[in-house]
Amino acid sequence: MASEHRRYDGDHIDYAHSIFHGPVTGKVEGDLHQVFIQWVGTGTPSPRQIIEGDIPQKPRGFQLRGDLLDRLHMQVVGSGAAVICAVTGTPGVGKTLLAASYAWACQRARWPLVAWIAAETTDQIITGLAGLADRLGLRQPNDDAATAARRARAHLAASTQPGLLVFDNAVSVAQVRDWSPATGAIRVVITSRHRSFGLAYPSVEVETFTPTQAVTFLAERTSLDDPERATKLAVELGYLPLALSQAAAVIARHRLDYTVYMELLHNFPLERYLPRSDHDPYPASTAQTILLSVTQAEASHPSASFLLTTLAALAPSGVPRAVLYGTSTPTLADREQWDAMLAEIADTSLITFSEDGGTVLMHRLTQRVIRERAHFQGDLPAVLDNAIALLYRFGEGLPDEAAQGTRPAVEVLAEQTAAMHTIASGTDAYPHNLLLLRTLCGQYLTDLADLDRAISLLKATLIDSERLLGHTHPDTLARRSHLANAYQTAGQLTEAIRLHETTLADSEHVLGATHPDTQNNRNNLAYTYEAAGHLDEAIRLHEMTLAEYERIAGPEHPSTLTSRSNLARAYHAVGRLAEAIRLHETTLSKRESILGSTHPHTLASRYNLARSYESAGRLDEAILLYETTLTEFERILGADHPYTLASRQNLANAYQAVGRWDEGIQLHEAALTKYEQVLGADHLHTVDSRHNLAHAYHAAGRLHEAIPLYEATLAARERLLDPGHPDTLVNRNNLAGAYQEAGQLGEAIKLHEATLTERSRFLGPDHPDTLASGHNLAHAYQAAGRLDEAITLYEATLAARERLLDPAHPHTLTNRNNLAYAYYDAGRLNEAMKLFEAMVCEFEQVLGLGHRDTLTSRHNLAVIYQAIGHLDKAILLDETALIECERILGPNHTLTQTVRVQLDRARGG
Repeated sequence: MASEHRRYDGDHIDYAHSIFHGPVTGKVEGDLHQVFIQWVGTGTPSPRQIIEGDIPQKPRGFQLRGDLLDRLHMQVVGSGAAVICAVTGTPGVGKTLLAASYAWACQRARWPLVAWIAAETTDQIITGLAGLADRLGLRQPNDDAATAARRARAHLAASTQPGLLVFDNAVSVAQVRDWSPATGAIRVVITSRHRSFGLAYPSVEVETFTPTQAVTFLAERTSLDDPERATKLAVELGYLPLALSQAAAVIARHRLDYTVYMELLHNFPLERYLPRSDHDPYPASTAQTILLSVTQAEASHPSASFLLTTLAALAPSGVPRAVLYGTSTPTLADREQWDAMLAEIADTSLITFSEDGGTVLMHRLTQRVIRERAHFQGDLPAVLDNAIALLYRFGEGLPDEAAQGTRPAVEVLAEQTAAMHTIASGTDAYPHNLLLLRTLCGQYLTDLADLDRAISLLKATLIDSERLLGHTHPDTLARRSHLANAYQTAGQLTEAIRLHETTLADSEHVLGATHPDTQNNRNNLAYTYEAAGHLDEAIRLHEMTLAEYERIAGPEHPSTLTSRSNLARAYHAVGRLAEAIRLHETTLSKRESILGSTHPHTLASRYNLARSYESAGRLDEAILLYETTLTEFERILGADHPYTLASRQNLANAYQAVGRWDEGIQLHEAALTKYEQVLGADHLHTVDSRHNLAHAYHAAGRLHEAIPLYEATLAARERLLDPGHPDTLVNRNNLAGAYQEAGQLGEAIKLHEATLTERSRFLGPDHPDTLASGHNLAHAYQAAGRLDEAITLYEATLAARERLLDPAHPHTLTNRNNLAYAYYDAGRLNEAMKLFEAMVCEFEQVLGLGHRDTLTSRHNLAVIYQAIGHLDKAILLDETALIECERILGPNHTLTQTVRVQLDRARGG
């Protein structure tokens, strides 16, 4: 008697290392700045190196600060493996450039690994380390960002090869300490303005340029030979590297001398652009120098103001060029336009680039001064709107459902959006369109199964929406629904239901019961009820929604057809297959008439009808529909579309149901390959597909292939999803079934018992999946000879199913069939015979004469007849069963062979 398995049926379409081995060339442990003098600016990194992150380029007129480098190197090396040295100082003194200088030296010394991590927030640290895990080949198929980051940290802690890890612009000692490797040969450098790092780690204080360094820098950058006036300018600017850089750029670009520049600086009306207070963290001369550079650039370039203000509103860790292009795949014209503008502005020293040129960098102090000017002049809201629009344009280039290949772009969008949120939170008027952008990021993270981050972001966005717009604003209701969907994806169904119920109640009150948004909220709640096993409540809501759509929009409106399809799916779930088929057939007919036979929604209806045919045992009709639907999906949507992949898997399942094992397995293998290519190995749909292939191997008796695949997908789901997520429990249930068939009864019973306990706790005792676990545990007890326990469980689950499901539901029939078999094993033959006789009639009526379960039931009754001595009845039943088995399943199918052997025995008896 086969135990129950759930298979993934696809989307219900109507909702709508490299490692370096050997010695490290050029590595020195002493006077490190000699390495810098030898290597910086020449050659290219070793192809065996891994260089990760946006390490800044060496700027024009770069001044080697050898004394600081020596001190930094001695702190890092002298303190032992994985010791952290903090570089602290005030804004614009060159903390980041000192760390970058060390990184350049490590590259030129051929250190195997140099990684640069933005460290202002925990999310930035995690995302940076997760990217490093990708480069190292450590990321596993189902890792979210935090899991991948932990793998990178563990790898660094175990490394015996030298490497450098830079945490740039760190804010929290605890955050850095949590994500730093505690052991190993990796050197860690931190840049921070926060003096608390100096108390926690050996530190190198970075101060302004020395007079000699300042004058040398100005001479090299401006090509002016005037040490006396250069010294006066350096004193005026406090020897601050950032201010000197801005001054030198203006002098060089406009061919000024020092005297003229100082006149411009003294005459610059700072009070018109920026309010000043005693609490400003930077000198007035610095702000004056920066704004002089900005205004000069804006006067020279028409687009400079837009570019500079937009960059000032985005992430201080840098902005990828792709964001400015608006897409990861820009046209040549777009690239040329933006690249020309960036090159012009870079000549002003207001922006620089990462080493690979892919990221635009603006100093944090420059950003701040530009933003403060915009705020003072009342332009900050427009600046934020421009930056939000730019991010929206970038986001539009992502697919509706983020796939694994889009993860880097999603991470960029999330980081830039988070930076804007931090800026906007300090303003008087928070931009409402930023709430939309944050919600979009949360949805993309949900698609990528990065559920902890998604829920955290969506929850925070909802709180802000409630504060800014009110609890019942339509946009707030939509955001609450998005959060509920994320909870549902994570398997936190109770929280999802609570949020959906609140949303529906508010929507009915504010918008009215018949508003489209209310109808959509009602549908979402019904769908969550289905997932939680509250099928009666789900059906009630679906019926209500359909009635409203038919009354308001008419029977042929697209929303009405979608609602009818959703109700059909709910009927399907409770075993009301005749009603489900009737509704699906009606919907299909309407869509063929209105939309045409090849419209995606028509294909969806054909697909869903095929599923119901399959469940009702009408396998020939189901296979025909699946085959035609798959052909159309491939032609119209393409072989890689999610609906095509789902359709391919369902056809594979139908093939399996009629014993066409090889064809089914081939389709599942092909679907899995496509999912891995399209969505990535760690997408939830890919994990589902991998589980389906394991189930196909299982059904074909290839247990040596099924069990390792089940074990792998279970481990992935336990990492990726909540402990009580339904898919995790399904996986555990099916692995237990495979263990049982492989004779590993101890492991099987242990898993079944654990699954039953978890389902009872998370889903409740009457949830269909809980009843399935009770039934499957009874089956394992029966196989182990623990018949009393088996019969007690069978009887309890049967009583519940007869109460909760349709009497002819396939699960009810299976339960009754297996109870009869347990009675037979226990010697209670009359009770077994009565159940089997009733079962044959019910299976024939519900599933049809040729369904595999009908044939199994007929054979089981023949076994009982033979045991009691009714040989004529036994032979007749098995003769008819054998004919059907050979016709439908083939002569070599396991059931066909079993019936043939039993028939020979009866005839010989």
